Order: sequence, then structure tokens, then C-alpha cells
Amino acid sequence: KQAEKAVHQKKEQSKTKCRKARRRHINLVVEFNRRQGKNIWLETHIWHAKRFHMVKKWGYCLGDSPTEKCYRACYRAMTNHCLLQDLSYYCCLELTGKENELLKQLARICSIDTGLTFEEACYLSGRFEGSLNLYRADRYPEGMLGPVTFIWKPRDGSENRQLWIWMHPALKQDILRELKAIFQCSETEKIYIPEPVTTSIQEGKQMDVVLSLGKKRKKEDKEGEGAVPVKKIIGDGTRDPFQSYSWISQTTGIMISDRTMEVLRYRLIGPLSHSVLTETLKAASLQTV
Repeated sequence: KQAEKAVHQKKEQSKTKCRKARRRHINLVVEFNRRQGKNIWLETHIWHAKRFHMVKKWGYCLGDSPTEKCYRACYRAMTNHCLLQDLSYYCCLELTGKENELLKQLARICSIDTGLTFEEACYLSGRFEGSLNLYRADRYPEGMLGPVTFIWKPRDGSENRQLWIWMHPALKQDILRELKAIFQCSETEKIYIPEPVTTSIQEGKQMDVVLSLGKKRKKEDKEGEGAVPVKKIIGDGTRDPFQSYSWISQTTGIMISDRTMEVLRYRLIGPLSHSVLTETLKAASLQTV
């Protein structure tokens, strides 16, 4: 009886990992991916989460207001130095096809009465970014969709061109629906099937296998990054991972691709913005085969 009583009195081992184990890189990645189930994080999320009050809007987790009184510092950076903003939550739609066909159909959703349009020479060269207001096809001045910015890929000698259109996530679905209608893009080009998500039990078993290799703790962590499959976040806050992200038209040959969260976007404000870019970006050497 005393032996049985001693067995029952044994404390069960806590299932909660210690802080050192929770802070390992592989465990952090798994936990961060789990927390992105409903609201996608930007690549600068960790930096903002430590300094800003975060809000959940349009399917993303965004920094709303700073936790410290840094308004003067931001204003000083804008006027004298350089201030960077992460606008990666803006949605990007890529249009690929013949230039004449693109311009013909895009002219139906904009008007020269509001300013320069897609067919302006300075924009067609790809040297400048343009902005305009989009409307429903052939309904100007009624049926406004919203403001967008766009940039053409410079010509490479081919008649096919690429156009990137950036818009606020609240406007994406309406604009995408209108673009698919005018270009007659009803058939999907690709449908992505997400990878199976490993459960916490499976992740625990995989971690036990990695930790039982009998090596030093640091080596176990490094090899664990490649040994344990990590859930990959597919899609973005405005697109379900089970939906297609590319559409092609059999009649016009135009293809529309959703590049949201695939192309990051940053805004630099201040007199030293150009200096920061020249010091950060280096021109690639052209290689001819």
C-alpha cells in the first residue's frame, strides 16, 4: 500500500517547456506560424510588435500607434533624415500580355479626364510610377473602384509586357473581379494545394527524435531547423490558400497573377532617402551569354 501510494504521489512532468526551450529558433518558428492562422504577419512584424500597439485589419496584423512618445523622432527623421514605412500589406496584381491588348481593355476602367493614364509615354517606358482612379468598365464617372498605383516593366524587345498594379487590401476583391471581367479571365491557371500541417503531437515526436541523437545542444538546434518540417504560410490576408492565384484568358491571352505578399513594398520619406538607397542597393553586372 505504501508503494502504491508513493507512485500516485509522483508529480506529473509539466508539459510546458521551459523558457530556454521555448526560445529556441525552431520552436519560435512553429509558434509564430501557428499564431498567423487568421492574421498574416509582415516581415517586420517582430520589430513593430515590440514598439507599437498592433491592430488586426484586412487580414493582417499591423502596427497602429507607437508605445513610446516617438512622434518628434519620426518628424525629425522625415524632415532631416530618412523614415521607412512597411507597406507590404498593399496588394499587388500582375498583368501579363500584349501591350496593345492591355491598353485597349485598361482604357475602359479609367479616364483621361482624371489625369494621366496607363498609356502615357513616361509610364510605358517603366521609368516612373503612375497613380490614377479606377472605375467599373465603361461607367465613368460613376462606379468608382478606388485609387491605385502602377508601374510597367521596361521593354525587353518583346511585344508582351508586364504591369504591376498596387491597391489597398479593402479594394482588392472589387478591382480583381473587374479586371477578370474585362480581360475575360475565367479559367484558372494554377491551383495551389497547401501542405499538410503537422500537429503539435507530431512536432513533439519529431523534436524528441532530433534531441535523442546524442549530440551537443547547439548542434541539435541547428540540425533541427532542417529536420523538423515547419508549416509554411501560403496566401495572404486577402486570399484564402485554397483559392487560385493566377487566371488566364483563352481569347485575349492576358494572364492575371496575384503577387500579394510575394513582392514587398517599402516607402522611404526624407531628404536622405536617395542616399540610403544608393548605399543599400548595388547595381548588378550585366552578363551576356
